[in-house]
Amino acid sequence: MLISISFSVVIYQGSVMELNRIEQIQRFRRPSLTLPGIEPDIIEETRGRIIFALSLINLIILGVSGTAGYFLAGRTLKPISEMLENQKLFVSDASHELRTPLTSMKTEIEVALRSKDLDLKETKNLLFSNLEEVNKMQKLANYLLELNKYQSGNGKLSFGKVNLKSIAEKAIKEVQRPVEAKKIKIINKLQNAYVTGNEESLVQLAVILLDNAIKYSLPGKEIIVKTGKTATAGVMEFKDFGLGIRKEDLPHIFERFYRVDISRSKEKTDGYGLGLSIADGIAKLNNGSIKVESKEGKGSIFIVRI
Repeated sequence: MLISISFSVVIYQGSVMELNRIEQIQRFRRPSLTLPGIEPDIIEETRGRIIFALSLINLIILGVSGTAGYFLAGRTLKPISEMLENQKLFVSDASHELRTPLTSMKTEIEVALRSKDLDLKETKNLLFSNLEEVNKMQKLANYLLELNKYQSGNGKLSFGKVNLKSIAEKAIKEVQRPVEAKKIKIINKLQNAYVTGNEESLVQLAVILLDNAIKYSLPGKEIIVKTGKTATAGVMEFKDFGLGIRKEDLPHIFERFYRVDISRSKEKTDGYGLGLSIADGIAKLNNGSIKVESKEGKGSIFIVRI
């Protein structure tokens, strides 16, 4: 508006000077060679029209630029606002997850300190219980570090030629204990699929998806693991026949700390809602993506393309 007003002032002064110049020329010309002079009223009317026109133009510019600026500023600030809101939610959720084991430890220790008959066995049980809570907090801290590493884009990964078949085989070996505990059968349909990526992070991604499938599968069920190659990418698939995911929950499952309904909550399984967020970050750092297909009560399939 300062630029517009400045131009308007220059235009007005130039117009007035030109009117005055014409008036002076006509005043000093010989009457026989000139037209009748410009009346002062006409000059004043012309000045008023110029002022009105320039004022109207400036008001239009103010309205258009103000409206456009409002919407453009809103669009510019939207990602910042979303980032701040996500940060608030993240801090709130992380604080809640940390407060739960700390509260449990504090309560147990306070009860033990009040007891006058605390023996060695009870002390060991208390320490064992506290150690479990410490392990939970340590696991959460590790999750948060991994999440920051893979979602911030600051993870420095070395890339090379890797075989997704080998990646899947290593991941299956790492989840043998929970597989045996739930008596789940893993069916391998693995084919060689060479891609460019970071082996360590891809193994972690496969472990996360396998662990997720195991958690939400009923005892005795099967999990199918496939690897293969398409014309444009290497593919890993992890299919379970467990609880499945509701349609309305699918767009949010990769969000930090997001958990679906009670049947998939921490009351039934261990976890903090961070594993899939980490997996998504790993896939993106390896120039890949994760797609989910699921039907509630029938199971899910996670498809990784690298």
